[in-house]
Amino acid sequence: MDEKWNVFVEGDVLFMHRSWTGHGIYEASFAPVIGGGVRITSAVVESDRENYRSMGDEYDRLMMELIIGAIVLGEPAADLRAGLVELMARASGKSDLPSGVVEHSALGLRSGS
Repeated sequence: MDEKWNVFVEGDVLFMHRSWTGHGIYEASFAPVIGGGVRITSAVVESDRENYRSMGDEYDRLMMELIIGAIVLGEPAADLRAGLVELMARASGKSDLPSGVVEHSALGLRSGS
């Protein structure tokens, strides 16, 4: 199963659930901005360690941005993808992590998809 995330909207809230478990991991609330578009006004990360073991605020911020950018909006998100690989390399102490493997394990997407 390649898809790691189920993403849906109810009202002004975007919900991001893990596809295999159904656990809600992230929520982002949006509000309109003057001139058009929307912006995130608040975000929530699952804190129950039985459902999700956070790797820290930087990781969660990056993952939320990647899910929204790469999965929901279909953007290349190259800078965010590189940031994920760098963060995972720092966390693991390994500098030679294959970017495609890191991206696929976190997002369920192959590089550039």
